[in-house]
Amino acid sequence: MNKLAVVAFGGNALLRNGQKGTYEEQIKNVTQTCDSLLGLLNKNYNLVIGHGNGPQVGNVLLQHEAGKKKFGIEAMPMDFAVAETQGSIGYLIEQGFRNVFERENIPRNVVGLLTQVVVDKNDDAFSHPTKPVGPYYKKEEAEAYSQATGAVFREDPKGNGWRKVVASPKPLMITNVELVKQLALEENIVITVGGGGIPVVEEDGIKGVEAVIDKDLASALLAVLIDADEFYILTDVEKVYINFRKPGELALDVLTVKQAEQYLAEGHFAEGSMAPKIRAALYFVKNGGRECIITEASQLSNPNCGTRIIW
Repeated sequence: MNKLAVVAFGGNALLRNGQKGTYEEQIKNVTQTCDSLLGLLNKNYNLVIGHGNGPQVGNVLLQHEAGKKKFGIEAMPMDFAVAETQGSIGYLIEQGFRNVFERENIPRNVVGLLTQVVVDKNDDAFSHPTKPVGPYYKKEEAEAYSQATGAVFREDPKGNGWRKVVASPKPLMITNVELVKQLALEENIVITVGGGGIPVVEEDGIKGVEAVIDKDLASALLAVLIDADEFYILTDVEKVYINFRKPGELALDVLTVKQAEQYLAEGHFAEGSMAPKIRAALYFVKNGGRECIITEASQLSNPNCGTRIIW
């Protein structure tokens, strides 16, 4: 029986440092990432793809604000913007896979699903926004934008500048998850929980909220719910490090749950960067997953790639 893996696209799988996020840049990056997954497909893996949307959803919000200011077009809320980016990024990923499949003569279908993810309306995250979205700003630009709009900004731990942060509540339930599993086991590539999922709460039905759910945690929840064998988190570094960019920097090949929890408590993993990925990896492994691999997409052809988080 084929193994089932969930792969969370992030980092330079979608957009690389210094890029503007043009269509040409993104489709090139995505296609390269899809190409990197051929190793898993050739080993008869069934794949489900999650993806981030931090820069893209922030840019969509800026477009909405510009349209309102210049033309009086009503700006859409965050959940609507997340749905927009689910569609647009899902399209890029589907196109990337289809072009790779045509070149390699691989007879697989690719399907993208708009996916709502339920969160708790009383989640503490709504009072403490932490999720970075949108472009990077200089400190002075961020301060001016904050004063004008009330948005909250924080400095990027990698030194790239300042970014807007929004609430990132914990995902509780993923819609259509049974269908996702069914399609994947039928050897279709399924793209879902894009941007962490469209954030909704159950309040007199379903209602969208102003938030961006962490895509790694949503993908981890998905991986648990569909009984995935492995969970891959693709980012912009080959491995997880302790003392990252500091004296004593050390790349880690394997992390046990106990070690990962210790390093997390000691502050080795930055919030808004590696810390959410480690938490997502821990959630998967502690809830029945065999292992989580955190790595850069181009390393996937190496059977010993990345950092493996195991029990």
